[in-house]
Amino acid sequence: MDPIRVLVADDHTLVRAGIRALLQALEGVEVVAEAGDGREALALARAHRPDILLTDIAMPLLSGLELAGVVARELETTRVVILSMHASEEYARRALEAGAAGYLLKDSGLAELEIAVRAVARGETYLSPAVSKHVIAEYLRRTDGAPATGPLTPRQCEILRLLAEGQTTKGIARRLGISDKTVEAHRAQLMERLGIHDLAGLVRYAIRTGLVGPEE
Repeated sequence: MDPIRVLVADDHTLVRAGIRALLQALEGVEVVAEAGDGREALALARAHRPDILLTDIAMPLLSGLELAGVVARELETTRVVILSMHASEEYARRALEAGAAGYLLKDSGLAELEIAVRAVARGETYLSPAVSKHVIAEYLRRTDGAPATGPLTPRQCEILRLLAEGQTTKGIARRLGISDKTVEAHRAQLMERLGIHDLAGLVRYAIRTGLVGPEE
């Protein structure tokens, strides 16, 4: 199996070195390059086409959010994970809307870093648990807690909810007693019906409509 190739971007040299060391301790993860500012990160992303760009949200020359937007438009195979000190709904929402596939708090441990990297590499969206709770709660507050799932069937709503909670195809299949292919077919139908073409978009839709509830 090919390693997960990661580009690390942070304007603090020691922080960047620490993140690199943590990533290199993970099996099957390779750090292909480092960047100290947003423009350098974009140039290296274009050159190396990493699987994941792990970037600080506050970067000189080009912010992490701006970087996520450009990468999402230009590099289909590179997914951005934003590193931030802010556990607020506003920052996380802006990251997702910019095109990021993950939002990880800087005080996260090695175990959570690994979970985030592997989840995003699988095509899933990852939010640190504390952030996820804030994001979902705020969307529910704005919608008065009322889901607005439009033309979806009950089964599609169920699968969308599980996808938004970070469940894998195999996990959903086991939970619902259906085959992996059936889950993939439902996901394809969801994307076609909603006009959404990636998993991150489905997650944003589920949060926006209040389909996913806050953590207990």
